[in-house]
Amino acid sequence: MSHSADSYYVPHASHWPIVASVSLTTSVVGAAMWFNGSGSGPMVMLIGLAMTLFMMYGWFGTTVRESLKGMYNEQVDRSFRQGMMWFIFSEVMFFAAFFGALFYARVLSVPWLLGEDVSTHLTLWSGFTEAWPTNGPNNIGGEFQTMGAWGIPAINTLLLLTSGVTLTISHWALKAGDKSKTVLWLAATVALGAIFLGFQAYEYIHAYGDLNLTLGSGIYGSTFYMLTGFHGFHVTIGTVMLFVIMLRANKAHFTHENHFAFEAVAWYWHFVDVVWLGLFIFVYVL
Repeated sequence: MSHSADSYYVPHASHWPIVASVSLTTSVVGAAMWFNGSGSGPMVMLIGLAMTLFMMYGWFGTTVRESLKGMYNEQVDRSFRQGMMWFIFSEVMFFAAFFGALFYARVLSVPWLLGEDVSTHLTLWSGFTEAWPTNGPNNIGGEFQTMGAWGIPAINTLLLLTSGVTLTISHWALKAGDKSKTVLWLAATVALGAIFLGFQAYEYIHAYGDLNLTLGSGIYGSTFYMLTGFHGFHVTIGTVMLFVIMLRANKAHFTHENHFAFEAVAWYWHFVDVVWLGLFIFVYVL
């Protein structure tokens, strides 16, 4: 049943918000348990992630069915757009906090540890220098090596930048009414995202096994894994959403005029691209 332009669709009561809260909380608690050495932490985190995927499937499925039934009009579409804008703004603030932590540690905290009086520095932390990267005056986590910028990180940068191009081409094809090209270039974008995640996993294995760069490697290890890890999580979510959009495009759920779900995922993916550029510059290069 379609709704007129002067009416606003109000959804029925839904259980999905509480399912989302429980699943995300379970994931975070499991991750915290894992990082603190609990043997059951990984299992708890995996259960939370599985619940999150189930929630996304159910909640998004409800939204898709409502859209296909014509329950949304232009006013609802504007609400969706405004909601997505605020969501991306919240994500900007989320990553700004981590980039701010990196700036604080690198530009402010490390010089402060030396103190204005050189004798204080020599007495408290003999041999400590104002150098970055560092794991602090107490050499927390032991000696480590950093990940070079022009290896895997550079490849991943190229992959994400290319994925932004393929996604834009897919969007152009959708607006032109070319279903086959829309699906083809979406599939290419999904593949590039998956390859990125594969390289990211290999980078972590190499960092832990060969470089002794771990989450416990002082302030550098903490900021490195918090920034790259959360970005990798966002790439994972974005790749899943792109895959779903690809399936929907293949089923002709979108028209050249009505395809905000595609646009919302595209906004999110381009945001992820921009965050990675910041990571590449401030974490790997500088």
